[in-house]
Amino acid sequence: MAGANYTFIIDITTVLGASALGGFIAYRLRQPVLLGYLVSGLVIGPFGLGLISQIEDIKALAEIGVAFLLFALGVEFSLAELKRVRDIAIAGSILQIGLTITLVAALTTRWGWVQTPVEGIFMGAVLSLSSTAVVLKTLTERGEVNTVHGQVMLAILIAQDLALGLMLAVLPALNQPDNLVPALMAALIKAVLFFAGAIAAGYWLVPYVMSTVAKTENSELFLLTVIAICLGVALVTAKLGLSIAMGAFVAGLTISEIDYADHALAKIIPLRDTFACLFFASIGMLINPNTLWQNFGVIIGLVALVMIGKAGIVLPIIWQFGYSFKTSIISSLGLNQIGEFSFVLAVLGEQLGFINQDQYDLLIGTTAITLVLTPIGMRCSPEIAQRLATLPFVAHYLKQRQQNRGIAIPATICNHVVVAGYGRVGRVVVKVLRAHNYSVLVIENSEAAIRSLRREKIPYIYGDADAELVLEKAHLNQAKAIAIALPDPSSSRILLQRALNFAPEINIVARSHNDREIDLLTKLGATEVVQPEFEAALEMGRQILDTLGEDRDRINLAIQEIRTDRYLGIRDSLNKIDH
Repeated sequence: MAGANYTFIIDITTVLGASALGGFIAYRLRQPVLLGYLVSGLVIGPFGLGLISQIEDIKALAEIGVAFLLFALGVEFSLAELKRVRDIAIAGSILQIGLTITLVAALTTRWGWVQTPVEGIFMGAVLSLSSTAVVLKTLTERGEVNTVHGQVMLAILIAQDLALGLMLAVLPALNQPDNLVPALMAALIKAVLFFAGAIAAGYWLVPYVMSTVAKTENSELFLLTVIAICLGVALVTAKLGLSIAMGAFVAGLTISEIDYADHALAKIIPLRDTFACLFFASIGMLINPNTLWQNFGVIIGLVALVMIGKAGIVLPIIWQFGYSFKTSIISSLGLNQIGEFSFVLAVLGEQLGFINQDQYDLLIGTTAITLVLTPIGMRCSPEIAQRLATLPFVAHYLKQRQQNRGIAIPATICNHVVVAGYGRVGRVVVKVLRAHNYSVLVIENSEAAIRSLRREKIPYIYGDADAELVLEKAHLNQAKAIAIALPDPSSSRILLQRALNFAPEINIVARSHNDREIDLLTKLGATEVVQPEFEAALEMGRQILDTLGEDRDRINLAIQEIRTDRYLGIRDSLNKIDH
């Protein structure tokens, strides 16, 4: 018995150690760390070096990893975020998921890739999900979370993650084809009753329990309570014949709206990351590299089919919801992979007999490659959008669309300030300018922002601020200045260059997204470059010195010197810390 226990401990240590190494290598190669976990599992698993002897025990712990993964997702889920882009999030996601499932089911059945339409529906469900983790990580690294395309992608991803809960409830019922309708109805009734019970518990019971435990100010008790809620609710769904993953997700939702949600998430994240790596490593252990190698050409074909096909589905949906061509292209190329939660469905599908081992291996290999290619595709997408927009037939269509879309500019506008971007920064700039009686023209590509501009009767142009078609209509040769408040670094640089082509003498104040951009934007011709984080730090320093009784003129002089020197003193000190 003792020997068996030691064997299990050795297995766990091997998996965690290999996952840490694989994740580190993947990170250094600028790839998603979950790919490192998958490869680690393959290397140490039965098809690799065969270092793991108790795979079933590892898989049992991996189930806990799935539970924590979806529990954290439920806690992070925010209805407020969904409301900002609710049209594309709800209707757009339903269209995207529905079309993907329908097309995949029809094509796989027609071409004989699956035996039954039910298996085709399952494959469609797997392929309909995109990777929240990889897309969010890439957007964060590129500073594009708050861009329009970033918000659109995250809205669709959040809705997909929510749809995962419904898929986990409904898919097991598809395993009863002779009794499909009653089985689906039973699964839906169970899911509805469970959700109703969870909502009731989330409203009355969970806040009381969490509040009572939090009052003890005992960190261990708080963590144990969070784990008990997560796994307890997951076990209830398992008993109901639904999935553990769906139960964990709903458990997270019950906590997401209470005061202690952030604290609970902070406590659970280390456990989530630890057990999630076991989950992805356990998937890797099931991959047969011989199958991948023998079917390498097929996998590459599937990768191309999936990525082009999903982009082809997503692009017209986003376009029809009124977003710009550039936003539609970038978003479609960011959502065209197979997501990490598809692994959850793949494991379930193999258990239910929807796919065999060879299909499972092909699916895992295809998913892994699409995840690797996603950051590359997102990095190249602005350039791809720009090149596509120059094609004659596309340019002609875009010009017609621009003429028919929102332009509200007084015919006599002159001596105005063009503000590119009407997000949090742009709104403040517009408010300050209007308070000083300056004429303002806003360029924005968010439909929600345009509605706000219409209500406030502020002149605007709907479209991408870095597009030549849009800049032609902004009367730059008659403008006093441009304020670039775009959340997208690449768009800011393109806009700056094109604006100077239209009006070489115009004053341009640009927002820098990081300290490396300051010199670049200055070299490109910006009159002034503002770094929001540095400005916040300078203002905090000014307030503190003022509170301490320092002379205000001396404070303002010192801050102005830092600004005049383009924050060089601050940047030098930060670089020394980094190195």
